[in-house]
This record gives sequence, structure tokens and C-alpha cells, in this order.
Amino acid sequence: MTVHNRREKTLNCLSHLSEQDIPEGYALEIYLTDDGCTDGTPEAVREQYPSVHIIQGDGSLYWNRGMYTAWEVSAKQKDYDFYLWLNDDSFVYPQMVRALIEASASKDDNAIIVGATQSHDHHHQTYGGRLQKQGFPKLNGTLARVDYFNGNIVLVPKTVYKILGNLDEYFTHSFGDFDYGLRARKAGIEIWQVGEFLGECEEHPTLDKWCNPEVPFSQRWKMLWRPNGMPPHEVFHIEKRHQNVFTASFHYCTTILHCCFPIIWGK
Repeated sequence: MTVHNRREKTLNCLSHLSEQDIPEGYALEIYLTDDGCTDGTPEAVREQYPSVHIIQGDGSLYWNRGMYTAWEVSAKQKDYDFYLWLNDDSFVYPQMVRALIEASASKDDNAIIVGATQSHDHHHQTYGGRLQKQGFPKLNGTLARVDYFNGNIVLVPKTVYKILGNLDEYFTHSFGDFDYGLRARKAGIEIWQVGEFLGECEEHPTLDKWCNPEVPFSQRWKMLWRPNGMPPHEVFHIEKRHQNVFTASFHYCTTILHCCFPIIWGK
């Protein structure tokens, strides 16, 4: 996990983790990157969950590099059988760990297993596995093959980690999870989504500031290049890796145009 100034959500997430139905013979250890929290999150975690391993960041890591850091530290500590990614704003159901491990076992622990999340009102899916052209696959109680995924709930077996390694540290906030799934596909590693919701996580309700026409251009431009915006160089990096340099160049330019002319772009 990686966290930044979401104290109550982080504690709520850890509370749900503490209530997991862990299969016999397994144990769960938590590594958490504190990316420069100033709201008392690490202090509260140490007090309420003293077994959590806290890695100190400076506020510049954001999601991807924070997850990279926690994964790097944990992999050096022990030879774990599985690595579980979890967003601290995902409130997981008690069967999450068991469902992920059982799904992994059905694929001989050679596939990435993804858990889907739904909105708090249970009206729609918010994150999970994705198909190249059809969005989220429908949940029907059975495992579904997916092409890539959001990083909210993801189980990576040791066998997969030894092939793919860690997330790509080039990315700061976004893209790392999509990139990992696409790298897996290139390596011939299957990705499957559990056939039921494993937690809840609300999606962002509004347009990002970098492409919101109601936000002044100077602010849009600044937000575009922030790690949690849509930095064009990172767009270029992932597109070049998984498409080609021409597609990457095209999307580099259109991302900037989207920021400059959001109203025209929207129409």
C-alpha cells in the first residue's frame, strides 16, 4: 500500500484487512509507504496496527513509485508466495484474500488475479480488470480473462514476480498498473478477474482539472504536468512501449491539445 493524507480511509482499509478470512497455512504481512503524510496517518497506524511495516517517503512518490517502494522493500525482506496490491481507499470484503488465493490456485499460481470493486451504493463497478475494447467484463460468478487492470486489488504470485519484476519506476502516479498488465500479456502471463466483487471504492466523480474547461488554462497546464495529472512524457513512454513511436507521438500531442482546448475536444 501507499498512502498520503487519507488517515481515516487508511485506517478503515486496515480495519477491513484485519477481518479477512485467511486460508489455513497463510499469513498476511502489510508493507505501507507513507508518502510524506502530514495528517497523522503513520502515527495512527503505528498505534492501532503495530505490525505494519511503514516505509518513509517524502511526498514525491505518488501511487506508482510508492507502490514500487513498498514492493521493493517487501521482496527484499522475505521470499513471499504472493504480493497483494491494495489501494487505501478500497474497503475490502472479508472473503477477498481467500477468493484471490483460491482463484490463483485454479491457475497453478501462474497468473495475475484481479479483484473488482463497486460503488458504495452497489450500483455499478468502479475498478478492476479491463478488456481492450469492451471496458469491464461482466461479473457472473466465474473467473473472467482480462487484458489489463486497475491496481486497486491485485494478487501477483511469486512466479509472476520473478518474470516481470516490480512496477516500472518511470511512472509516478498513473499508468504503472496498466503497464504491468500489458507487460504481462507480452510475456504470455494470463490475467484473470474473480467473478464477484471483492470490495468497494468510489471512482472520481468529476473531470480531472487538466482537461476541465471550467478550470482556467494556467491551472489546467500546471495540472497536466503534475504526476497525478496526465504528464505527456509518461503517455509517450507507455504508448511507445506497447504500441509504437508514431502512436506515442500522436497521443503526446493530442494530450496537450486536450488540455489547451477542452471544450472543442469534448465536442
